[in-house]
Amino acid sequence: MSPAKTSALIETRQIGKSFGKTIANQNIDFQVVPGQIHALLGENGAGKSTLMKIICGLQQPDSGTLFWKGQAVEISSPKLARAMGIGMVHQHFALFEGLSVAENIAFSIDGAVQGPALEKKILALADKFGLAVEPHRPVFELSAGERQRIEILRALLQTPELLILDEPTSVLTPQEADQLFDTVRKLANEGHGVVFISHKLKEVRDLCDSATILRAGTVVGSCDPRTTSPEEIAELMLGSREIKAVSTPRDTGGERLRIQNLTMSVDAQSLQIESLSLLAGEIFGVAGVAGNGQELLFAALSGEQLCRPADSIVINNEPVGATGPNGRRALQAMFVPEERLGHAAVPHMSLIDNTLLTNVTNPDIVSRGIVNRQRLIDNAGQISERFEVRHPGLKRAAQNLSGGNLQKFVVGRELLKQPALLVVNQPTWGVDALSAVRIREALLSLAGSGSAILVISQDLDELLEISDRLAVLHQGVLGNARPVHEWTVEALGLAMTGSEDNHDHS
Repeated sequence: MSPAKTSALIETRQIGKSFGKTIANQNIDFQVVPGQIHALLGENGAGKSTLMKIICGLQQPDSGTLFWKGQAVEISSPKLARAMGIGMVHQHFALFEGLSVAENIAFSIDGAVQGPALEKKILALADKFGLAVEPHRPVFELSAGERQRIEILRALLQTPELLILDEPTSVLTPQEADQLFDTVRKLANEGHGVVFISHKLKEVRDLCDSATILRAGTVVGSCDPRTTSPEEIAELMLGSREIKAVSTPRDTGGERLRIQNLTMSVDAQSLQIESLSLLAGEIFGVAGVAGNGQELLFAALSGEQLCRPADSIVINNEPVGATGPNGRRALQAMFVPEERLGHAAVPHMSLIDNTLLTNVTNPDIVSRGIVNRQRLIDNAGQISERFEVRHPGLKRAAQNLSGGNLQKFVVGRELLKQPALLVVNQPTWGVDALSAVRIREALLSLAGSGSAILVISQDLDELLEISDRLAVLHQGVLGNARPVHEWTVEALGLAMTGSEDNHDHS
C-alpha cells in the first residue's frame, strides 16, 4: 500500500464497517490536515459517529486503511488513540455518575497529573476557555450542559493534535458556543486539526473551512461551507432543501397548566416560579443555560418530584403537586425527559417494552392490569413509521438505536397519544436537520389540534421558531414571559447568563 499524503494528519481510505445487515460506512475517504476545522455532516444514521469511533479506536473497520501523519496504522483502542494525539468529545457522555468531576477527568488522562495538581490544571483550563466546572461535584447532580463541559475539558487537557467534537454546542448558550469556537480557532491556529460534527449549519458556516457530507454511510460530496449556501448543504445531506418547520396561526383555548407560587429546593437545584399559565393550542418556551433548574422544573411538572401545596401545579383544573407521574398521565399529560437513554428509555429493554413504560394508564393497551400485547406492538410500529425511526427491529434493545433515532422514538411515543399537555425537555437534541424539522412540525401540529406544549430547550433557534411565548430560567428563577417576537437570540443569551434583568418585562 502506498503511503498517504504527508500533509494529512488523519486520512481514511475506503473504510467500511457493517453491523449485521446494516452498512454504517462504505468505502469512506476522509482526511483532515493540520490547522483545519473540518465539518463532518449528515443526517442521523449517515455513519458519522461510526467513522469517528473507528478513528478513536472504539471500533475496528471491516475494510480499508487508516493513516496517521502519512503512516498506515491500526488504532486498536481509545488509549492508543489518545497516546497518538487523538481526542474526542462524544455526543453521548461517557461519565461515571457516582464519581466527581475531577475523578472522571483523572480516569481519562492515563496516569498523568492527579490530585490537587490536577484540580488546579482543570480550573486553569476551565477559566481559560470559559467552561465553568466544580471539580468536587458528583456527576449525577449535573445537567447535560455541565456534563458536556467536563467532556470538552478532559479532551483539551490532553492537548490533542486531532480533536473531534460531536455535537458540542447542543446544550450551550450562544455566548458559551462563541467561547468554544474561540477555543477551536485557537487550536487550529496552533496547528491542531479539528473535526466538527453538527446539525447546526449556521455554526458550520461560521466555524469550518471545509466539509465532508455523508449520506447512508457513503461520502456524497465535499464543499467549503463558507461559500456554500445552507440550502445546498442540506440538499447534499438530506436530498431536500427543507430545513425549517412551517408555523401556522393557531387558536388558543382553556387553561391546561397553571403554576402558582412554586418554590422548591432539591439537592443543589432550586426552583421559583411566581406564576405561569399555559393555554390549549399554545407552545411556551423555556430557555436557560444548562444547570439553572431545568431538571427540577421537568421533575416538578412530570411528578417525579412532588411539591406542596398541591395546587401550586394545576393540570386540566386538577391540583397535582402531590400526584405522581401516572396520575398526571391519567389527566392526559405526557412528558419527554432530556436524557433519552436511561430516563426516557431503558437501554436493555426492547422498543416494544419501552413503549409500554408510558402507556400503563392507556386503556387501549392496559386494561385491568392485563397488557394487550398486539396493540402494544402495533403502537410501537406506528411510532416508528410516523416518525421515520430507523431501527434493527422492534424486539431489539433501545440501546441499539443511534441517538437521533432513539430521540425520535421517545418523542413520538408521547406525541402519538395526542396529549392535552406535553412537557418536553430538549426535543431535538442530537437529531439531524430534517428529523428536527419533522419533530418541530409534529409539535406545531399537536398545538394546532388543541394541545398545550411546554418546551425546555437550549437551542434558541428552535425556541424562536416554534414558541408563542418565551421565558428564561436563570438560577432557578423563571423570568416573566414575553411574546416570541419581542425576543432576539442576543437578548435571550444575555438573560440566560444573568447579564440582563430577567424580570423587567411583563
